[in-house]
Amino acid sequence: MLYRCPDRSQCLETFSYEVSLCSNQNNSCAKTHNMDELHIINAEGAGMAQDGFEDIVAFVAVARSGSFRLAAVQLGRDASVISRRISQLETRLGVRLLVRTTRSVTLTEAGSVYFQRLRYLIDELDLATREVSGFAAEPQGVLKISLPVTFGRLIIAPLFSEFLRKYPKIKIDARFQDRTVDIVEEGFDAVIRLSVVRNGSLISKRLGSFRSIVVASPNYLDDRGLPQIPEDLEAHACLGFTHHPDWPNWILEQEGRQATVRPDSPFTSDSAEAILMTAIDNSGIALLPYWMAAPHIQAGNLVHILPTWRSIREISINAVMPPGNLIPAKTRVFVDELSKWVRNKGILPAPHSERKQA
Repeated sequence: MLYRCPDRSQCLETFSYEVSLCSNQNNSCAKTHNMDELHIINAEGAGMAQDGFEDIVAFVAVARSGSFRLAAVQLGRDASVISRRISQLETRLGVRLLVRTTRSVTLTEAGSVYFQRLRYLIDELDLATREVSGFAAEPQGVLKISLPVTFGRLIIAPLFSEFLRKYPKIKIDARFQDRTVDIVEEGFDAVIRLSVVRNGSLISKRLGSFRSIVVASPNYLDDRGLPQIPEDLEAHACLGFTHHPDWPNWILEQEGRQATVRPDSPFTSDSAEAILMTAIDNSGIALLPYWMAAPHIQAGNLVHILPTWRSIREISINAVMPPGNLIPAKTRVFVDELSKWVRNKGILPAPHSERKQA
């Protein structure tokens, strides 16, 4: 009988990562994996450990082939090992399963009943193994990912349609959220983070990086004038993104030179998109990620000012995955495609902007 055990130090064998086999039938366990009760026949009440399972596999192989020699070849074991395993199984069950002669092996009545029950289980196990192995060989299944809200919507979301066409057996479950998620506890296959990954047990791949640039609308600059050096920003209405790691300062660099400004901010927000829209609406100067500002610069809604200066802070784009050596194919191909996508997006600006100041 399989009992559930609260103290793993008393358990004879661990079965998966949550279910334990315990010899004390008075104990009840802290966890099982989606099962209220598991019952496995065992004459000694000690549970079916790994050796017991291999004994069953040996019995099914002999019952199917009618030969210890053929079963040994199929399982890659010596015939004497197969014979010993079946003897162990018979002893544990307290019943004879096979009649052995020098010329044949036949099932007893008990052995026939046992085989009929077990062969379907073994077939199901084999099918399950082949199906699960398919996940490693071919990208498939539900891909659950967590994305920063703005970066995910503007940069990553446009990839989804192309990705799904290329990998039709993958379904994407995308969660847009700016909080730090627990990748293991919440069951994510991958998390995109715009920061340093501090948990050393997680697998992380650096996809790229970006910096922020100083921008303002043409109308604002017509009204208030064009800053020529970083210190000029102190006389302007600067819009403060409070989630920037250097806030309340703007720390800029230019070919090794550094300038720190603490601007006057009539408007602050934890939303970069709110800062962007306020800048476009002629209300001030903003320090925004290049990937966010670039389309609006190209459209003429914003002007890149102080074009030889940029934020000293370089923000890393990381794909973070759960710990372990085996990355599912669905996750691997997504991270690879995303890496190429980010590179093609031109996340980092050129050292010197090609756009002239107005």
